[in-house]
Amino acid sequence: MRGIGQMARESGLTVSALRFYDGAGVLVPAHVDPWTNYRWYSDEQVVVARLVARLRRVGLPLAEIGRVLEHRDDLAVVDAVLETHLRRLQDGLADARRELSSARSLLAKENPMTSISTTTCALLDALRAVRFAVGTDPELPMLTGVLVDADDDAVRLVATDRYRLVVRHLPGAVLDGGPVSAIVPVALADEALAALDGDGPLTLEVDGTDVVLVAGGRSLRGRRVDADFPDYRRLLRDAGSEQVELDVARFRDELAAAPTRTVPTGPDGAEETATVLTLGAVELGVNREFLLEALDAEASGQLVLDLDGPLAPLAIRDPRRPGDVSLLMPISLG
Repeated sequence: MRGIGQMARESGLTVSALRFYDGAGVLVPAHVDPWTNYRWYSDEQVVVARLVARLRRVGLPLAEIGRVLEHRDDLAVVDAVLETHLRRLQDGLADARRELSSARSLLAKENPMTSISTTTCALLDALRAVRFAVGTDPELPMLTGVLVDADDDAVRLVATDRYRLVVRHLPGAVLDGGPVSAIVPVALADEALAALDGDGPLTLEVDGTDVVLVAGGRSLRGRRVDADFPDYRRLLRDAGSEQVELDVARFRDELAAAPTRTVPTGPDGAEETATVLTLGAVELGVNREFLLEALDAEASGQLVLDLDGPLAPLAIRDPRRPGDVSLLMPISLG
């Protein structure tokens, strides 16, 4: 048996929380001294208390915690309770994102215009480098454009469809105004790639809810995507445990001849074909077409593949452009 102080230390619940859960009938001590009212807990209750602490940490209502504890030997009942709460959290997060996005739009309308000065060539090169990774899922509108992420340190273009992520800097770009993070609609990006050329000056303006490209006497305008781009920076890393220098032309031949393996992609029995690469001491599975698209976008004859194990994203880097990276999620070979 252990006292309430020791129970608090071992479980992660505070003393006051243990008293509250006792009063609520959720976690009643194994023994209460009738003279001192001091609470004593058994070894088995430590695990229960830790479970309560985790469930409260994710906001599970008290009544549902009681239901989980009551049926903790029936995983079907527990899973149903947890799935219902998870959907509730996801719905709440979606609502919060919509409200924050609306707030950001309102603030954007009140704030002065932000402009980025660069060259037409620099912008088009960056757009070509990231365009292939733009998502197409209408249920994920935040992925259906190119993020312009600009601050005092750098101006970056970013695109991802959850399977690929590309970050490309705009060298020499000058930011006029405060930091800005705006998603350029893919239609405007494609229009720029089709309509603009040359190497003259170009200005990218974020004006409230609009994005405007001005170059060579032409002005292209599109409405910025009203969504929040994922936090891509948490996926970026320093150099992995192994780097492989490669000649792109030779690597293409190796990629064409590489063996393939059919692997499951989920619990519903779906399968996909993975191309199996052995790079240094690492064997990993990749989507061949995705990797070829990434190589095409780099437009360089010499690249470095940066690896950090078979399940970490494969990073493609050009040593001449520090900070730029193309990430490809691997396919688990099982």
